Amino acid sequence: MSEYQFETLSVHGGTDPDKSTGARSTPVHQSCAFVFKDSKHAADLFHLKDEGFIYSRINNPTVAALEDRLSTLEGGVGATCTASGLAASMLAFSAVMGTGDDFVSSCKIYGGTTSQFRDTFKRAFGWNCHFVDPTKADNFKAAITDKTKLLFVESMSNPEGAVIDLEKVARIAEDAGIPMIVDNTVATPYLCNPFDYGANVITHSTTKYLSGHGQSMGGAVIDGGSFDWMKYADKFPALGKADPSYDLVFAEAFPKNPLAVHNHAVGLRDLGMNQQAANAYYTLLGIETLHLRMERHSANALKVAQFLEQHDKVAWVNYAGLKSSRYHDLAKKYMRGGQCSALFTFGTKGGYEAAVKVVENARLFSHVANIGDTKSLIIHPASTTHSELHDDQKIAAGALPESIRLSVGVENADDLIADLDQALKSA
Repeated sequence: MSEYQFETLSVHGGTDPDKSTGARSTPVHQSCAFVFKDSKHAADLFHLKDEGFIYSRINNPTVAALEDRLSTLEGGVGATCTASGLAASMLAFSAVMGTGDDFVSSCKIYGGTTSQFRDTFKRAFGWNCHFVDPTKADNFKAAITDKTKLLFVESMSNPEGAVIDLEKVARIAEDAGIPMIVDNTVATPYLCNPFDYGANVITHSTTKYLSGHGQSMGGAVIDGGSFDWMKYADKFPALGKADPSYDLVFAEAFPKNPLAVHNHAVGLRDLGMNQQAANAYYTLLGIETLHLRMERHSANALKVAQFLEQHDKVAWVNYAGLKSSRYHDLAKKYMRGGQCSALFTFGTKGGYEAAVKVVENARLFSHVANIGDTKSLIIHPASTTHSELHDDQKIAAGALPESIRLSVGVENADDLIADLDQALKSA
């Protein structure tokens, strides 16, 4: 369906009418297992000689429809859906990293990802993370060692809304012979296309804007098909060397999409972080309106940011859509029409205490630890989503003591502005 535009693909991608019933809406295949035609069919599926469904931990028809749609929208060659965004990171890394290996990550990322990279990956798997300031691409180059296996960034960061110069970082990864993984959760494929700028793998928390209504947990890993795993087979043996389970080399047997196949055949099989069929169904529904929502999200966020920039209780506003933002020029380059999604932070003049009171005084904005909902959301990152970070890591990520994070919804912008105005004045 590549001949169609994004808006059409977001509605039709991966979801033909059901062949057995003619149902136009994708069925929820709430089944753990699937019947084989015969013994040969079963054996061929288990040995990756035929395509089909075995067990919903590995693949499921409803989830497969979502994977097809996500791969189409991102311009990839295959996708693997997971139980959450953090599960997507673990799945993507598991095919690339080995015990004692290093990776380099932007320090401007979601707090849960930071603690996963800093603590759990090191303790559980022996993967060592080096955090760098992504606003200077050369910081990635300086941090690369002989043990470095990948670079990781968020195309638009949470909570700061920083826009990363993807092209520069991608060139550094290419020169080093390692893949670049981009979390595209906040920007979504409607606003940003990381594969066009050299990314090799894209991850998502589908819980956020893709689902869009705050009701379905999920994640995804999309294979860009652009990294030559065989060229660096010694560095990436899971893909470039013979696999002991299947007696094949994934990059040879599946040259078009080796990472996507491996993520199902080995990653989901052994790590078990599969997405549930019902969540995939709701996410498919959400994606049908992604282009409409992101337009409204971005327009509302810009209006709210412009209002806050002039408010006498506000010290600063960090939204890439504002001309005053240090990321404004990068947003014009990497984001569709310079639209900058709905996530950003602003700082109160009263510091930590005032920020907490603003959050508590909001009426229309919901105080929850999520983003990407049709409803507007508000939170104080330093005491919640990024509280597990060390103080210097909070500052580096943009979670300052006075910072408030907004995820602007699709309500009337004037109502949102009025709510923030009364909350600021009350604080």
